[in-house]
Amino acid sequence: MTADFQISAGFMPLLDSMLLVAAQEKGFAAAESIELRLVRETSWANIRDRLAVGQFEVAHMLAPMALAAALGLTPIPSPTIAPMALGLGGNGITVSTDLWERLLAAGAPSGLEAAGTGAALKQVAAGGRLRFGVVHPYSAHNYELRYWLSACGVHPEADVEIVVLPPPLLPDALASGAIDGYCVGEPWNSVAVAAGAGRIATVKSAIWRSSPEKVLGVRRDWAEQHPQALAALLRSLYRAALWCGAPENAAEAAAMLGQKHYLDLPPALIEHGLTGQLALGDGRVEPVEDFFLPQARAATYPSTSHALWFYSQMVRWGQVGHAEERARQVEACYRPDLYRAALAPLRVPVPAAMAKIDGFFDGQAFDPARLQDYLDAQRRADAAIAHFG
Repeated sequence: MTADFQISAGFMPLLDSMLLVAAQEKGFAAAESIELRLVRETSWANIRDRLAVGQFEVAHMLAPMALAAALGLTPIPSPTIAPMALGLGGNGITVSTDLWERLLAAGAPSGLEAAGTGAALKQVAAGGRLRFGVVHPYSAHNYELRYWLSACGVHPEADVEIVVLPPPLLPDALASGAIDGYCVGEPWNSVAVAAGAGRIATVKSAIWRSSPEKVLGVRRDWAEQHPQALAALLRSLYRAALWCGAPENAAEAAAMLGQKHYLDLPPALIEHGLTGQLALGDGRVEPVEDFFLPQARAATYPSTSHALWFYSQMVRWGQVGHAEERARQVEACYRPDLYRAALAPLRVPVPAAMAKIDGFFDGQAFDPARLQDYLDAQRRADAAIAHFG
């Protein structure tokens, strides 16, 4: 039977590409009369550029990358919207085995607790500049790593060096000694652990529980010209999220993602992130509640508060100057209205609030209604770290 809609989607080989993969493999896209073509990419920059030039209609995308496109910060102008999130959490911060031994000697706890490990890292960083990897300058990984470091008294620019590498290259960079640690999505933390090169030090959910990660990035012009196709895709991805979120499907999902044309990894490595049973790298297996949520806690809802927090970090680290107009552009990038309209025929619960207040491991909270106050508080905190060390 001929499909009504043909949609090309770029993705990176990561755990949170699973909604797109499940929509294809489990028939949720076909049920909405979509011929979904998934294209594995080698870097986030490639996904950004191929979306911009029209080779993809939609993409598995770093949420801040969509915001950067909306703000005109990308090499090729590409107005992009985010009508759906692709889950919550899923990241870890992995360090080399050598650095982990030094952290233990400095008093790091044996688990994944963010504050204690960060306090140990502050001591170790004082003895020499460390190098950490992230996947892109406009990424949640960059901002959560920086947030964790600065909240623990480590200046992310003076005390460490942050470099950019595609996710699949980070374990090898760690093993070779090119970097001391990195922040990345699963399964690339578990890959380093399995190779004996690294130890998971903490996780995204320990820094900011139920925190945002990837979105469905969509070319705005395509969305405006093909509203029915986009709505059908959102419904298929929502059904995929329900399937992915069911614990009884974890083994099948890991086997599906492990195929050569998707992640090309042993399913056992992928299953760690799906179940939250993380092998840390020192013989411990740590159960992590809410490590990755494909559907629970409104995981697919594009909350504008998430967009504004990412924007606050873009401002904080000098990527863009703050202006009310820019904050409104960021809010307009996230499209809960399209999400609601698409899911209306399914009669499923959707959050009533456009935005919410979020809390972090250091006791701080982000209220999107008080954005300027938050920016001012961060500026004062960063000045204090720079002054006192």
